[in-house]
Amino acid sequence: MSSYIIETHGLTRRYGDQVSVSNLNLHVQKGRIYGLLGRNGAGKTTTMRMLLGLTAPTSGTIQLFGHPFKGPQKESLSRIGSLIESPGFYPNLTGIENLNIFARLRGLKDSRWIKQALELVNLPYSDKKLYAHYSLGMKQRLAIALAIMHDPELLILDEPVNGLDPIGIAQVRTFIRTLCHEKRKTILISSHILSEISLLADDIGIIDHGILLEEESLANLEKKNTRYLRITVSNAPAAALLLEDKLNAQALSIIDGHTLTTEDPRLDTGEAVRLMVEAGLTVQDVHLYEDTLEDYFKKITGGEGIA
Repeated sequence: MSSYIIETHGLTRRYGDQVSVSNLNLHVQKGRIYGLLGRNGAGKTTTMRMLLGLTAPTSGTIQLFGHPFKGPQKESLSRIGSLIESPGFYPNLTGIENLNIFARLRGLKDSRWIKQALELVNLPYSDKKLYAHYSLGMKQRLAIALAIMHDPELLILDEPVNGLDPIGIAQVRTFIRTLCHEKRKTILISSHILSEISLLADDIGIIDHGILLEEESLANLEKKNTRYLRITVSNAPAAALLLEDKLNAQALSIIDGHTLTTEDPRLDTGEAVRLMVEAGLTVQDVHLYEDTLEDYFKKITGGEGIA
């Protein structure tokens, strides 16, 4: 049996002549957090809507839990919690009163489900505050409580930290990790915030103009990022010759008369500095640089980065 909770083949959605999602092959593994990363308008939300049966694909197939997904069915959707758009909460009711309405619609008769969901997102069970007086962060946490209160196996969350302040983002990040690592949920989360995805996801898919450009574990993506040593010295050409001769340094590049770089991972930095100083060279700075996920995103999309 496949280890993928979500698997798509050639998933495509067109709106007239416009292609929103093109030939998407997505693989979300059980028990992991998959970050779907892309700019606003890249096709993230359309993809998630197709996975939930809210938007019909133009072509391609979807498998959920190892079975073909033909559209909204009670059996499969009862195993999924989602946050795609802000739920239609009633502003004149409290958070728990709002959740009670949805619980009755879903046939959840035991209030423990609601209590557990509120505790998980750090909202008080007995709070009398009306939804209209909730902060943006509280509204987002209540929406996630709604998504998880029926204890789903899979969570599909579209931009769950969008618009939150740093404290709210950190709180959401914490309980998303808890849901995955302690509650054993599989989570597909979309975002245009690179730093958040890099702190949260186990696996990453980079989507741009509806095309999945890269799908890889975060650990493997980090290995692809370029690491290089930048040395500022009084005579860069002389330093390069010295390092090549004495330390067999590879991949040396002279940037200008005072700067050279190397991507040689074997180079002993301390020994290199000692040799240059003993040769009468003045070493002004030695710094190790490593590309970020932002740099990698720019590289493979051929454009500007995102926040």
